[in-house]
Amino acid sequence: MTDSTLSRGLTGTLVKLWRGGDYEFTVTGRTEISPHYLRLHFDAGNLLAERAVHPTMWIRGWFPDGDRSHQRGYTLVNPDSEAGTVDIDFALHDGVATNWARGAEPGDTLEVTVLGSSFELPQPAPAGYLIAGDTASLPAINSLLAAIGDTPAWVFLEAAHDDDRDLPVNTGAGEVDVIWVDRTDAGKGLVEAVRESAFDASDHFGWVACDNRTTRGVARVFREDYAIPRRAIKAQGYWVA
Repeated sequence: MTDSTLSRGLTGTLVKLWRGGDYEFTVTGRTEISPHYLRLHFDAGNLLAERAVHPTMWIRGWFPDGDRSHQRGYTLVNPDSEAGTVDIDFALHDGVATNWARGAEPGDTLEVTVLGSSFELPQPAPAGYLIAGDTASLPAINSLLAAIGDTPAWVFLEAAHDDDRDLPVNTGAGEVDVIWVDRTDAGKGLVEAVRESAFDASDHFGWVACDNRTTRGVARVFREDYAIPRRAIKAQGYWVA
């Protein structure tokens, strides 16, 4: 049974109704960035020829699990429209997506859907960026940092493992301060670290993507402690704790 014949359930029906664009990625290789972080390399088929890439762009991958497939969102890493290639980074833990990634070999295919991913850099450019996330959202953060050029940024990253702190962060051409925080108390440690560094950032832009609860907590700190207007905050829960 191929991935395309697996049942996608109600989620798949809704995605079809919402007219998501379907594509097929083919695995071409793998790079083990750390014991807990895996990068798979793909031929992206027609996706990059048909879709304009934007910062933090993500796709919905359909990962097989028995006779079903389940969708999980992943950021496009190193998209190369001319070569038609792209990478996806997996923060390894128990789950249907990472279990598939661990066993993926060249030639394996992954059905993906483009739907729901949208982001534009704020205009006019803000004085700086406040960014918070974890290893799951690090690919999106690196994409954002590459796009903002020399605009200053403060990046708070949650580490679940000691070696997470060695993962590459794209400091780009700007003034980027990276603060790693151990994951403690179901994400509250990150929220407190962001709060402790607060300053008047009313002319800044806030971006946060962690687990749902931590994302809400950091977004609240951005509003209440940094004075960032709600309209200048992009907050998205990447996973459920």
